[in-house]
Amino acid sequence: MSEHTAHLVEQEEQVVETGVHNFSKEEEWVKPEDPLLLERLEWFKDQKLGFMMHWGPYSQLGLVESWALSDEDGDWSRHDVDWVRDMEEFKRQYFDLNKTFNPIRFQPDVWAELAADNGFKYLLFTTKHHDGFCMWNTRTTPYRITGPDTPFHAHPNADICKRLFDAFRARGLAVSAYFSKADWHTPYYWAPGMERGRHMWRGPSYDPYEYPWLWEKFVAFTHEQIMELMTQYGRIDCLWLDAGWVREGRRGQDIRLGEVVEKARRLQPWLLCADRTVGGPYENIVTPEQTIPERPMNIPWESCITMGTSFSFRYEDRYKTARQLVHILLEVVAKGGNLALNVGPQPDGRLPEGAIRAMKELGAWLKVYGEGIYGTRICDPYFTGEWAFTRKATITYAFRLYKEEDDPVQGPLTIPYPGKVDRIEWVGADQALEFHSNDAGLSVISPDTEHSGKAPIVHAFRLIG
Repeated sequence: MSEHTAHLVEQEEQVVETGVHNFSKEEEWVKPEDPLLLERLEWFKDQKLGFMMHWGPYSQLGLVESWALSDEDGDWSRHDVDWVRDMEEFKRQYFDLNKTFNPIRFQPDVWAELAADNGFKYLLFTTKHHDGFCMWNTRTTPYRITGPDTPFHAHPNADICKRLFDAFRARGLAVSAYFSKADWHTPYYWAPGMERGRHMWRGPSYDPYEYPWLWEKFVAFTHEQIMELMTQYGRIDCLWLDAGWVREGRRGQDIRLGEVVEKARRLQPWLLCADRTVGGPYENIVTPEQTIPERPMNIPWESCITMGTSFSFRYEDRYKTARQLVHILLEVVAKGGNLALNVGPQPDGRLPEGAIRAMKELGAWLKVYGEGIYGTRICDPYFTGEWAFTRKATITYAFRLYKEEDDPVQGPLTIPYPGKVDRIEWVGADQALEFHSNDAGLSVISPDTEHSGKAPIVHAFRLIG
């Protein structure tokens, strides 16, 4: 490995560690100047809950999406590759998964109805991951869901992106299109016979400074794919870009993103952009992954967190309980963010039963307590671990979180809220509660029935000032 290539590896490890992306700092966020984009960012902050989906041929293996193709990332991504020792053979087998991907039980309308009925406000779908397989009817490559080698290509629902986007819009949900800027299938990015030989990594197999004509082919390829999505698939509310190492300043990996985003905005002027981990004018939304920031952030942000243990489908996965999901949502919202809750569909085209159960349980909770979630903004003291606070107009919402059902539930409860309050009510009812102020906050006297039996997921209060 040459000295400059070793430096590149070190750079990329700073962007992504074991497949999990870092996230940009609040102070580095660039506020858009366009009034329409500012309006759309306020809209985004109102939504709170997105339905994220990682889906592609890799779902057949129950393996992490794409990453095992990168030899530099093999130490963490290939634990489940136990059927072959030759990694070149593994790559051939992985890239051939399109030849057996046939999700004939694909349920776009069922997915959209399930999401809409259970409180999700937008779809965030993987149109293309790093492996380069396209889930739409692109003309740029035969490596696509409608390609002749993919058995699903003749199915009426073969253009998966079109069917999904249309189904979710019909139920009133917005659409965010995930798109990987890296593409490990196209020879314009992983070109054979280059300096790296067969030992691949997440970056290009060549130095774009040494092969500018090849890099330009990749830029044109990427722009054409993005514009297909922006012109042929209806209204797109957000272009959500992954692979933060593909960027200006990373040894020639400038895909001239601003050029294609501004071109798209001439057609869809409301389009938000999430150029994750890159910063600058095209990272309108900051995207923590599998984590929640330690402190509130007063910028548009969205935590991407899995409903199970993996972004892609895993056989016999373990899905989070309603208590876990509610507590994650409350911490995210109390700190000013949205939650993009991810599920990986099965290879046959259905959602796993565990994910459906989890979505319905979260939805049932939101039907009662959603008024303290949607359309709210951050409010001191934000999130304390035991308490989460949100605010909407003149009402502050206070949620007491119980981590386990056998947690002690004692009264009166002291709400650690410093503001002036005239009235306190239960969320989900108009019943006023007796309370008094003290140095620790607001001491609320609630009915004895609330302190008997198992601990609820939360106790929720309206604080009316």
